Amino acid sequence: MPYQTDLPLIVQSDRSILLEVGGSAYAAARDAVSPFCELLKSPEHVHTYRITSLSVWNAAAAGMGAGEMVDALERYSRFPLPTNVKRDISDLHARYGRLRLEPREGAETASFALVSEEEDLLSLVTNSPLSRDMVGERAADGALPVEAQYRGEIKRALIKLGWPVEDVGGYVEGGPLDFHLRDTTPDGQPFTIRDYQHEAVEVFYRDGSALGGSGVIVLPCGAGKTIVGLGAMARIGRKTLILTTNHTAVAQWRNELLTKTDLGPDDIGEYTGLVKEVRPVTVTTYQILTWRRRKTDPFIHFELFSKNDWGLVIYDEVHLLPAPVFRVTADLQATRRLGLTATLVREDGHEEDVFTLIGPKRYDLPWKVLERKGWIAEALCREVRVPMDPDLKRRYALVGARARFRLAAENRDKQSVLDTLLEKHPDDKILVIGQYLDQLDKVARALDAPIITGRTPMPARLELYGRFRDGDLNVLVVSKVGNFAVDLPEASVLIQISGTFGSRQEEAQRLGRVLRPKADGRRALFYSLVSDESVEQDFAQHRQLFLTEQGYAYEILDADALHNGKTSL
Repeated sequence: MPYQTDLPLIVQSDRSILLEVGGSAYAAARDAVSPFCELLKSPEHVHTYRITSLSVWNAAAAGMGAGEMVDALERYSRFPLPTNVKRDISDLHARYGRLRLEPREGAETASFALVSEEEDLLSLVTNSPLSRDMVGERAADGALPVEAQYRGEIKRALIKLGWPVEDVGGYVEGGPLDFHLRDTTPDGQPFTIRDYQHEAVEVFYRDGSALGGSGVIVLPCGAGKTIVGLGAMARIGRKTLILTTNHTAVAQWRNELLTKTDLGPDDIGEYTGLVKEVRPVTVTTYQILTWRRRKTDPFIHFELFSKNDWGLVIYDEVHLLPAPVFRVTADLQATRRLGLTATLVREDGHEEDVFTLIGPKRYDLPWKVLERKGWIAEALCREVRVPMDPDLKRRYALVGARARFRLAAENRDKQSVLDTLLEKHPDDKILVIGQYLDQLDKVARALDAPIITGRTPMPARLELYGRFRDGDLNVLVVSKVGNFAVDLPEASVLIQISGTFGSRQEEAQRLGRVLRPKADGRRALFYSLVSDESVEQDFAQHRQLFLTEQGYAYEILDADALHNGKTSL
């Protein structure tokens, strides 16, 4: 069998792909396959991808053709492609859109119709227990009536059967919202939407047609996803509900709206635990929406979705969308929906729900592309391996897997590594972030640094963030509340002392905290402290998958070499 040893891909018949790292074509091959493949693991020398149905459908929805996918594989494949892989890509790609949900004009009993040119597909819908109760009797033209209440659920059911529905049912207009983006912010700084942000808005909007209006925009942290949201709001011009992660994010969205648009304070409402304002633009949190007194009680704040004539719902950090919100989102299919995220990775396996209920991925820009253009900071990732002392090793050997992870994560010798890193970065603004509050409290006391956790009142959080921005603080300790929605462009070093097991999304969010471009052009540094020869090291490899896919490599450092000055930083 002919093959070319200088090409980095090995494509196998089970749809797995091996990509050799280090060759001259590695980066180009990685960028070529990432849009339609999922990275499974990324050890030092060979990375493993898999072509999945959802990865192909997301690429198809974003406009990538099956031929482009096959061409990308053939261009970098060492061996001829297995014939079944070509066929699988073609077949999977062809499934997208063969079932369509269309508006049903003049219908008395149903607002929509499920249509297809293939009788077998419609029979599948009427015969499957997953979908048959959501459709009516076959119409004279062969279409299957679908009541509005089932518009989301029928899509969820059919993707489980392997048939992603293209929804062109259209949207309600929503109440008008007349505003414009500013050319200059109130403090005199020029403001303009960047070319890629404008492109993302237009891809989402699709000239106002039913082909657009729902979907997910994927951009790195620090690349201005909020600006894309503002651009979409201005393009649509309708009342908007914004769902985000926490009170800090609510405050930041409000600030962006006031400084980047001509909306006034009376146009913007905050719906949180402290205040319940419903205005033409309303910003709330996932936490308040999913609050209830007891697990058996209803979600009393879900009424917010029907409290105003919304024309657009923005889901900030959509990869964190709680499962209960999917339920109400299924009923919001007549409203335009925009998801914003740095990664579509969900640790709970709900990627299909995002695809069907929010919409497919509409726009994705690799992190390294934005880094090369200077829109995000150049970043260097380092994993520091910290030995466990004999006492810790003994305790580690005697406990179960979950307890082992925590023991390794709270390895007290990480403190000395942290001290050394701070000594080596005296001129940087440093964030120290971790998972466990006891560990973070000890670290904050040892460093004599302030700490922000979920217990910190919002005014105190904002005051500490402000002191960090103004230069009054150089080191700030934060819990997982700092994973997202913390706008600290001055932060240039992040030191992760513990994390949430193997969470890829958390790793990406944490790197994102230091990716905003620095005024002096310095690069961002991301350190992850990991106990050597422990389960924490195994989880770290999984955490790093998404960032590896984006082109970041982790330099492995030895703690002892770091202490002894044998490692140059």
